[in-house]
Amino acid sequence: MYNMNEALIEWSYMIAQTNYLKKLKIWQEQQVIKVITGIRRCGKSTLLQLFQEQLMREGVDKSRIISLNFEDLANEPLLDYRKLYQHILSHLDPEVMTYIFLDEVQLVPDFQKAVDSIYIRKNVDLYLTGSNAWLLSGELATLLSGRYVEINMLPLSFADYYENQTKPADEAFANYMRWGGFPFVVLSEYPERIADEYLEGIYNTIIIKDIELRQTRREKDPDKRKITDFALLKNIAKFLANSVGNPISDKKAADFIISTGRRISQNTVSDYIDALIEPYVFYPAERFDVIGKQLLKQNRKLYIADIGLRNHIVPRSGFDLGFVLENIVFLELRRRGFQVNVGKAGELEIDFAVRKDSELNYFQVTASMTEKSTFDREMASLLAVRDNYPKTILTLDRFTAGNYNGIRVINAVDWLLDKV
Repeated sequence: MYNMNEALIEWSYMIAQTNYLKKLKIWQEQQVIKVITGIRRCGKSTLLQLFQEQLMREGVDKSRIISLNFEDLANEPLLDYRKLYQHILSHLDPEVMTYIFLDEVQLVPDFQKAVDSIYIRKNVDLYLTGSNAWLLSGELATLLSGRYVEINMLPLSFADYYENQTKPADEAFANYMRWGGFPFVVLSEYPERIADEYLEGIYNTIIIKDIELRQTRREKDPDKRKITDFALLKNIAKFLANSVGNPISDKKAADFIISTGRRISQNTVSDYIDALIEPYVFYPAERFDVIGKQLLKQNRKLYIADIGLRNHIVPRSGFDLGFVLENIVFLELRRRGFQVNVGKAGELEIDFAVRKDSELNYFQVTASMTEKSTFDREMASLLAVRDNYPKTILTLDRFTAGNYNGIRVINAVDWLLDKV
């Protein structure tokens, strides 16, 4: 009989072995706290489990591993940070390395006090996961400044997804654009039956559980408005999901809400958008002037963490293929370690101006380049940039691939599979 949990662990191990697990291995026993962040159900807990299994295969005794998941009711007594600290302290031996894994640690009020005290102990290797960006803000950031490294985890990439497929790459990519990359959905034999209900569960958990937790943590901050209208929050989420690939301002979002018959201020909209960014539902991409080499403060873009979740939020009255592809490329660029911005060259826009170390790369994304008007438009934005950094256009068509005046046109599916 098919055991989905066992299959998921086995397959996730193969995937994690090639990316996130390697990242953890690089930082193993380094004197920094490893913080794995990302949207719920993207695989953070599985990653910790796989890393612990690897440690034991390498000879680490199980007694030297402390693993606590704070969503487990069995660990409820440790939601008091003092008891958590005492519990861990009682298992430490200063002469032997102890590996400590705290999963969904943001559920522990004032957890940063326990974490800071654990961190300074001798022979401690500390790993945290969290599903909210304020894990690394405020008091924790102050306490641990310069003493942690963040590993942001996303749902599975198309390359990961394709490892579990027997279909041709283009057909598999069509399914990936429909169902997205949450591991449970990807591994299901019948995603069309379970995806919508499963994604609704993730979405409601984020909207209700994470946002309510946000209220608790910020109830002493008078500058932060409480998120009390969940219907409004979902309307704003729907607007943002429907606006992927388009410049967004607080005013534009407020105007949309006002057009539905509600009165709302831009400041309120800003707080509600922040509430959707913090649990990693949406990722912002700020605009970058590629000629003046400076960040711009207005009209950023927002991309959703998983395209399947977008398809769940936004009714599919029409399929905006180009924007879906742009969202997938944005996430892949982040996976590959780039800092991702939206480029501006004079009056022209470049979809992505990305940086890794000191090198810039420019990317345009379009569903097809076969129409001359589209070809000329996409080329014009990149030709407006006179520097010598690499310039690439990613497209789903396979007819226009080539090199044009130093600008590479590449099939997006091949690029996602790293076959170029």
